[in-house]
Amino acid sequence: MATRSNASSSSAQSASYMIGRGFASILWGMVADRIGRKPVIIFSIFAVIVLNTLFGLSVKYWMAVTTRFLLGALNGLLAPIKAYSIEVCRAEHQPLGLSIVSTAWGIGLVVGPATGGYLAQPVKQYPHIFHEKSIFGRFPYLLPCLCISLFALLVLLSCIWLPETLHKHKGLEVGVETAEASTTQESAESHQKSLFRNWPLMSSIVTYCVFSLHDTAYSEIFSLWTVSDRKYGGLSFSSKDVGQVLAVAGASLLVYQLFIYGWVDKILGPIHSTRISAALSVPIIAAYPFMTHLSGIRLGVALYSAAMIKSVLAPQGQRGAANGIATTAMSLFKAIAPAGAGVIFSWAQKRQHVAFFPGDQMVFLLLNLTEVIGLMLTFKPFLAVPQQYK
Repeated sequence: MATRSNASSSSAQSASYMIGRGFASILWGMVADRIGRKPVIIFSIFAVIVLNTLFGLSVKYWMAVTTRFLLGALNGLLAPIKAYSIEVCRAEHQPLGLSIVSTAWGIGLVVGPATGGYLAQPVKQYPHIFHEKSIFGRFPYLLPCLCISLFALLVLLSCIWLPETLHKHKGLEVGVETAEASTTQESAESHQKSLFRNWPLMSSIVTYCVFSLHDTAYSEIFSLWTVSDRKYGGLSFSSKDVGQVLAVAGASLLVYQLFIYGWVDKILGPIHSTRISAALSVPIIAAYPFMTHLSGIRLGVALYSAAMIKSVLAPQGQRGAANGIATTAMSLFKAIAPAGAGVIFSWAQKRQHVAFFPGDQMVFLLLNLTEVIGLMLTFKPFLAVPQQYK
C-alpha cells in the first residue's frame, strides 16, 4: 500500500512540473524573442532557487504539487538556452554549442540522481550526523533541494557576465530549426510557412514526443520498480541504491554523448541510429521483470548493465525540442507519462498472480509497446525524412 501511495505522489509531482512547462513554453519563447535571452534565463534560474527550496520545505501533498507546477511554469530555460547556444557561436561552431548543451544535460543526469539518492532523508541515512529533531528531520527532502538551490545561486551570480545575444541574430527560429531540427534545406522559406503545415517538422515532433513519453514513463517506472518490495515484483532498493544506479546510467550517457554518439551519427545518421536504438531497447526492457529472481553480484551486474545500455540507447533528440511548439508538445507528453506510469504501476501490483503478464511484466510490456510505436513512426509514410538524411 505504501508503494502505491508513493507511486501516486511521485507521478503527480512529475506530471505537475511537465504540465506547468507545457503551458508556459510558447510564452517564454515569445518573451525571450522580445526582451532577450538573458532576462528569461536569469528569471528562470531565480525561480529554480526559490521554488526548489520551497519544494524541500513542503509538508503537505498539495504544497509539493503546487511548487512543482510553478517550477515548470516559471522555468523558461529550455528554449532560450538552446537558442543562446546557437547565437553565441559562429555558424561553423554552432554544432559545438549544441553539443555543450547536451553535455550539460548529461552531467545533470549524473549529479541529480546522485544528489537525491545520497542526501534525501539524511536523518535516516546518516543518523550520526543529522539529529531527528533538526530541520532535516522535519523536512527529509530539504537537504538535496538546498544543495541544488545553492548551485543554482552560483549559476545566477555567474549570469552577471552573460552577454545578451538577441541583437546579434534576428533569425532565431530559422537558426534553431536549421541547426537543431534539420527539417528542411531551405530554412528561410520554411520559416515563412505555417509550422503546422510543415509536415517534416511536425512528423519529427510527434515522433520525438512518443519517444519522450516512453523515456519519461521508463524513468518513473524504473524508480518505482526498484524501490518496491520484492513481494510486489520489485527489488527492495533504498533511495541511495536507486540514486547510485541512475548516476551510473547518467555517467554512461555522458560518456556516450561526448565520445561515441558523434561517430555513430556520422556513420548511421540520426534516423537509422534512432531506429537501431529503439529496436535494441525492447529486449532490455523485457528483461527487467526477470531480474527479481537474481540477487547479489548477479543482480548488480545485470541491473547496472541494463540501465547503462538503456540510457545510451535513448534517442539523442533533445535538439528537436528547440521551438516553442515542440517544447509544449513534449512537455504535455511528459506530463501524461508519469501520471499514467504511476496509475499503471499501482494497477499492476494488484495483479501479481494472474496468468497473463502478471505484475510488473505488464508494466514493462506496455513500455515496450510504446517504444515499438515510436519505432514504427520513424518509417514512411509517417516520418518525412529530409533528403540529406536518407
